[in-house]
Amino acid sequence: MYETILAPTDGSSGTRKTLEHAISIAEDNDATIHGLYVLDRRMYLAADDDAQDEVMESLESDGEKALTRLRNQVEAADVPVKTDLIEGIPHRSILSHADDIGADLIVMGTHGRTGRDRLANLGSVTQRVIENADIPVLVIDIES
Repeated sequence: MYETILAPTDGSSGTRKTLEHAISIAEDNDATIHGLYVLDRRMYLAADDDAQDEVMESLESDGEKALTRLRNQVEAADVPVKTDLIEGIPHRSILSHADDIGADLIVMGTHGRTGRDRLANLGSVTQRVIENADIPVLVIDIES
């Protein structure tokens, strides 16, 4: 049913839990997990001109570390994995990358907000991906 699973990461501790679900689905379907870290260009552009190079280096370092942790977790489960670090606006880049790799499923984490908290956070990356995806999005509550 699933051959290509996109697992975006922001490097947070919740990624581990999200990946557990992606790995389980990949094992059941002989699928490949594609890890993705998006360098948010808005962070770079918001920095002072003289700090932009430093900000970009820091973002790249964070992304590489996050993808290394993702790769290690997936490889430990003996599941095929590929990783990419790209620059862009996170939700748009995730959706574009899903299309580029022919993903059948996106697995992402969220902070289990409900009610007013959820309404106040409609701008979240996960919410925007859900609203615009053409493929299924599995959302994992990383706080439960």
